[in-house]
Amino acid sequence: YLVFQSFIVDVFGALVLIGVGVAFWRRVKLKPAKLVYTEEAEMILLAIFVIALTGFLVEGWRIAATNDPWGAWSPFGYLIAVVSKTILPTVMLEHLHLVFWWMHAVLVFGFIAWAPYTKMLHALTGPLNIYTARLEPSGALLKTIDFEKAETLGVKTLNGFTWKDLLDFDACTECGRCTAVCPAHTAGKTLSPRDIILDLRSLMRSDDEQHLVHSVNAASPDALWACTTCGACMEACPVFIEQMPKIVDLRRFLVMEEAAFPDTMADAVTSLESRGHPFKGAQAGRMDWAEGLNVKTLADAAAEAREADVLLWVGCGGALLERNQKVVRATAQLLEKAGVKFAVLGREEKCTGDPARRIGNEFLFEMLAKENVETLNGYHVKTIVTSCPHCFNTFRNEYPHFGGQYEVFHHSEYLARLVSEGKLQPAAMNDKTVTYHDPCYLGRHNGVFDAPRQLVQISSRNVVEMERNRANGFCCGGGGGMSFVDEPKDQRVNQVRAQEAVDTGADVVAVGCPFCMTMLEDGVKARKGEREVQVMDVAELLWQSVKHE
Repeated sequence: YLVFQSFIVDVFGALVLIGVGVAFWRRVKLKPAKLVYTEEAEMILLAIFVIALTGFLVEGWRIAATNDPWGAWSPFGYLIAVVSKTILPTVMLEHLHLVFWWMHAVLVFGFIAWAPYTKMLHALTGPLNIYTARLEPSGALLKTIDFEKAETLGVKTLNGFTWKDLLDFDACTECGRCTAVCPAHTAGKTLSPRDIILDLRSLMRSDDEQHLVHSVNAASPDALWACTTCGACMEACPVFIEQMPKIVDLRRFLVMEEAAFPDTMADAVTSLESRGHPFKGAQAGRMDWAEGLNVKTLADAAAEAREADVLLWVGCGGALLERNQKVVRATAQLLEKAGVKFAVLGREEKCTGDPARRIGNEFLFEMLAKENVETLNGYHVKTIVTSCPHCFNTFRNEYPHFGGQYEVFHHSEYLARLVSEGKLQPAAMNDKTVTYHDPCYLGRHNGVFDAPRQLVQISSRNVVEMERNRANGFCCGGGGGMSFVDEPKDQRVNQVRAQEAVDTGADVVAVGCPFCMTMLEDGVKARKGEREVQVMDVAELLWQSVKHE
């Protein structure tokens, strides 16, 4: 079997040389912007190349000096042996083999000793990081804070990170995939998820005893407040680094310890504290959207001794923003047409706390979460349907920590099920070209991709996909509290995504999120003088089809 081993080792050695050559060519000629260009990286490639090359020379000269009858099973070494025997005497080959054997051995063991002090450490820490990666959906990765025991709220020094966070720093391959897909970075902002990880790693390896994480350049306030918490960086990372939760941890310190965050975000937090929703200045009431519809509250249902099988969670956007009120009306009408016994909370409904948590105000989030869980459990709610992916994610992944155990559906999932059961029967299809935008907290964070597409396909004749879709979808720019920030006009993520949608030739951009609705409508409107494009929720498309039945 040793001859087969020799053959396999020889082939893989040749592949190493080819791979290193391609890597050199890529760095010298192509120069991708996402890569970090350092002398260390080039030295690593050179060392690997020399080790592989000396290995072939040692093998070839051994075969030539000993006339190894099995030498042909090492094809590349054998080729060197054949060439060498024609120009060098056997004695010289024996000496060369001895010298280069020691040279090769020193290089190999030297490289092994040097590698842990270079980026090559990821060859060990990368697999460890993959093995220890958390298995929950990415929407469930934010950890709670024990406010009674915590000495510092959020992360001030490296001691505030967990061992898994520190392993993340060491596991980084510096490939730049996370920064390349980051919507904030793409839009021209200072945020670079890779640089945050690398700067924190440098701090971890430094002699700085204080380890103040907010002193690193990449974790500047401008960078931290640019994050939409979309999770694209985590999806792209080959070694499963969790960049987004670290950014939120850094935000928590700024918000809860230093009260340092953008004014418009502060307005949203103040509104959450005083009014139970993040929209400063909103005049609509919680039930205004239902005017003219036969929609009952859970309190009404309880008073009438009537059971509601489903709670329709309206959400702040659905209740208070005029454009999104139409979405909730369509959803309610579809549920009623399908014969679903549903009710709403009405004036008892408060924000789930998602904006507060992503902004970094964990205390406010937990307060809202506990109040909502108490209300929901008081009505013995079992099933929740919501048109907001942020509420959906919070109910499904975060409320269980506070005693809220519910069966949670995004409205697209529930409506698709009603269609499949024959309780809703689409009768007409629009002739417009439709493209669907994946909301980050529905798709990437929770893996719901097909249900909304089913609704689009059964209500529209012509459906096209954007280039970046499903798990690789591009954020609308509204997550992480960014919908409450007044961004520079030349750095708006929603305009980048709106242009991608328009470039498909679509007449309608279908969405499944109130934040996406607001951000993409603004992005489409910013394209002055170009053809008109509508933004519609998947429930609106389905209702248009069903109401013609």
